Amino acid sequence: MEKGWQRVVMGDVVREETRRRGLPEDEKHTGEVMRDLRKQHGEAAIAELCLKSIKKSGSEKVVVDGIRSVAEVEAFKRGADVLLLAVQASRARRFSFLKGRGRSDDPESYEMFQRRDDRELEVGIGEAIALADEIVSNEHSSPGALSAQTLKVVERWLDATA
Repeated sequence: MEKGWQRVVMGDVVREETRRRGLPEDEKHTGEVMRDLRKQHGEAAIAELCLKSIKKSGSEKVVVDGIRSVAEVEAFKRGADVLLLAVQASRARRFSFLKGRGRSDDPESYEMFQRRDDRELEVGIGEAIALADEIVSNEHSSPGALSAQTLKVVERWLDATA
C-alpha cells in the first residue's frame, strides 16, 4: 500500500476461514461463515482476527477495509487511535463494482447482491457509517479519483494530529 501503510481487508479473513473450513468461497458460504464467527465469538470476531494479524505484522500505520459494525470499530479503538472513513455509493453502483471484481464470493445476480447487502445491514454497517468521522462519495468517481480523495482526507487527519 502507498506511503508505508499496511492494508487489512476484513473480507479476506472471512474468505480464509471459509477455505480453512473446506467450504466453497462463494457468497452463500462466506456469508454463513461471517455470521457463524460472530455468533461464536461476538460481533467483533472478525475485527479481533484482524487485530491479531496487525499485531503480528508490527505495522503502526494500518488501513482496515471492510468494517461492518460498531462492535468492530470499538474493537479497533481498544488497540489504537482510529478514525473512520466511510465510502458510500448507491446499491446499483456497489453491485457494479462487486460484479466486476472477479472474486469467488461476489454476487452473481442483483438478487444475490441484495441479500448480501441486507445481511450487512443486519450486522450493523449502517450504524458504523453513521459514526464515521468523514464520508466520501464513490457514486461518480473513478478508482484513481476515489484514491486521491481518500488520500486527501487521511493526509488532513495526519496533519491535524501532528
